[in-house]
Amino acid sequence: MTKELGVGIIGCGNISAAYLKLAPTFKGYTIVAVADINMDNATARAKEFGVRAETVDGLLAADDVDLIINLTVPAAHVEVSRAILQAGKHVYSEKPFVLSLAEAQELGDIARSKGLRIGSAPDTFMGGSHQLARNLIDAGEVGKVMSGTAVVMSSGMEDWHPNPDFFFQKGGGPILDLGPYYICNLVQLLGPVEKVTSFTGAAREERTIANGPRNGETVSVETPTTIHAVLSFKSGAIITLLASWDVVASTHPIMELYGTEGTMNVPDPNFFGGVLTVTAPGAAPVEKSWEHPFSVPNFEEVRANYRGAGLADMALSIAAGHQHRCNDAYATHVVEVMTAILEAGESGQVMTMTTTCERPDVLLPDQARMLLT
Repeated sequence: MTKELGVGIIGCGNISAAYLKLAPTFKGYTIVAVADINMDNATARAKEFGVRAETVDGLLAADDVDLIINLTVPAAHVEVSRAILQAGKHVYSEKPFVLSLAEAQELGDIARSKGLRIGSAPDTFMGGSHQLARNLIDAGEVGKVMSGTAVVMSSGMEDWHPNPDFFFQKGGGPILDLGPYYICNLVQLLGPVEKVTSFTGAAREERTIANGPRNGETVSVETPTTIHAVLSFKSGAIITLLASWDVVASTHPIMELYGTEGTMNVPDPNFFGGVLTVTAPGAAPVEKSWEHPFSVPNFEEVRANYRGAGLADMALSIAAGHQHRCNDAYATHVVEVMTAILEAGESGQVMTMTTTCERPDVLLPDQARMLLT
């Protein structure tokens, strides 16, 4: 029997509850302890889920912890992940992996020098609907994908988040916050990106918090909140990406891919499941489905939520000695794509990628079942 990895968490904010709640669903790892710079937060989360509360230094030194999940704010990701690796432990980071290509490459160098693994969310691309899209594309269902659109737009994070400040600071914005879901899915479907360009802007210099104890307070906008980007893929596909927090309402499809033999409408890559349709020439859209465990609703009885699937795949891959799907080359390439989009918006240039990656292996239904308890 494969030894389960002992896992710790640094960062006990809202997202930590999802990892802790879903961990028993998966093989390969057990969460044994949590830590936070605020010990009260760590203690409360530990009590809620029956695990151990540690200081950050205590968790880094813990003998029963093999891998640490980094759930800190994005600006702290590189510092915390560096400390995890230097402590001799594998790291799995919440998205975005880091905020610059240089940071990603530094962490990769440390990991390789120590024989450690890096993983990074999102793992939603491992969801049943997105793996079905991958399987159909690989089978030629819509022919060769030549173009497409990806759209993530809303009126902004201040409508629901009680402390939205970091969303509007450098390192925030819709590309770095939500872009990982969309770009990761495009890369796993179509392969690596070769070039990007974009135009960026912001509708307002300040945003007003509309909920919670800070209702009515304003926060400064320091990063673009509307981005129109074009991504040119090595495969030949050209994808238009629209990302904005300045849109009151939209009826754009979330993700559409246009092939030589048809059109595929892909569900929101922010989630694991959803309806996928294919439209052949001269025909009506046809809904496609398969029995994939990561399509089964398990959240409020309407949504598939398997956060932690990427971590389970990583843990089992470490034991088996093969590459995990949410690997650092994949995450590093996505970081370069995102930061190049923002740089192109400032410079007006077409940016050529310096990194590449292999598409993560497809996750077939039987392979997904092997990740579950």
